[in-house]
Amino acid sequence: MTGWADPEIGRHCQTEQRALVTLDVGFANVRAYPPEQYHGLLVLRLRRQDKPHVLSVMRSVLPLLRTEPLQGRLWIVEEWRVRIRQ
Repeated sequence: MTGWADPEIGRHCQTEQRALVTLDVGFANVRAYPPEQYHGLLVLRLRRQDKPHVLSVMRSVLPLLRTEPLQGRLWIVEEWRVRIRQ
């Protein structure tokens, strides 16, 4: 999906009922991408975006999926915290 416009990616995720995990902070705009219309938006706001760092942060976030639903919510993931917006 590299090179696709954000709205096009959003529509594709809605159509296929997929959650979106992205480094693109534009998807944190709840007016443009209302969380309740998606199967989950997980936006990574990281100081470093190299592969080992992103994977490390994701490993720490994955256990939250056992207790917190992703569908219909926006998760903003930073190195030391996760904010969840319904």
